Amino acid sequence: MALAALLITALWTVNAYTGQVEMTWTLDNILAVATGSLYRTVTLRTLGIAILVTVIDVIIAVPIAFTMAQIASPRAKRYLTIAILAPLWASYLVKVYAWRSLLSSEGLIQWVLSALGGQTPGYGIVGVVLALAYLWLPYVILPIQAGFERIPSRLLEASSDLGAHSWTTFRTVMLPLIWPSIVAGSVFSFCLSLGDYITVGIVGGSTQMLGNLVYTNVGSANNLPMAAAIALIPILIVFIYLAIVRRVGALDKI
Repeated sequence: MALAALLITALWTVNAYTGQVEMTWTLDNILAVATGSLYRTVTLRTLGIAILVTVIDVIIAVPIAFTMAQIASPRAKRYLTIAILAPLWASYLVKVYAWRSLLSSEGLIQWVLSALGGQTPGYGIVGVVLALAYLWLPYVILPIQAGFERIPSRLLEASSDLGAHSWTTFRTVMLPLIWPSIVAGSVFSFCLSLGDYITVGIVGGSTQMLGNLVYTNVGSANNLPMAAAIALIPILIVFIYLAIVRRVGALDKI
């Protein structure tokens, strides 16, 4: 129902003199978004950031989830679970502003990198990727951990008995079994990154994502139909992504 209302709003116009939304049907907003170079650039940037955040989270999450599910003792597993879930108790804004402090020219990252002859990436795309990867990492770890725990131990024992090395066992036995769980975890990081605009506004500097354009058109520009037209882009991307995810059966793992 809400998506239908969004589509209908995108087909309306704004009176140039009064600034009021008029229920005059037109495709101008959708055509402007589909053909405008600004929207194409921001869409590609947003998509690239969402993919990069997802890849980073998966790379970090897989060894952590494997350790929790297959290696850690019950006590160590409890501690690791607490460590992963504890950040979720903190406010979203607190965590993002913490990253703003870390990325500043006087922050901890600058202090560490300056000793190595480097400098902080500051506020920009790198800062956005780091902050988003941190924010959504727990949501990626948990589904992958559940996937590892569902692997029958007899399969690993059989692989070992047949002389397979650890990496071979992981690549040929475990990875195919946990792949739906990896894709399921990626749904959270990809979709949440795709629609984010608060993190970008705090640590992104002049960087803009689709969420920022929607926010600007709703707020200062007072152009709700254009905001609705822009919002259709991430919705379409998410629908396509979820359709791909469904084909691998990962929706059953969420």
